[in-house]
Amino acid sequence: MKGVDYMTGKINNETKIDRFKRIASRRTQNVLEAMRKLGNCSNKGIYQYSTDDIDKIFHAVENELKRIKVLFNAKSSNNKFSL
Repeated sequence: MKGVDYMTGKINNETKIDRFKRIASRRTQNVLEAMRKLGNCSNKGIYQYSTDDIDKIFHAVENELKRIKVLFNAKSSNNKFSL
């Protein structure tokens, strides 16, 4: 499907699924890299932290992951209520 790249204004032949795969792959790689970097903070030879600190980190990460998972699993907002 032809579309206009909103960043460059150029017409492209990228389909929605191709665009999703391209962008989602890059963003997933960025998330995984950020998680590896966060894991580097576990080095007790360099950092000092409490179990409370760890719990706060994982609580925040897990909550955001759950929130995003809901977005992907949500049905279309076109569903209308009826009796």
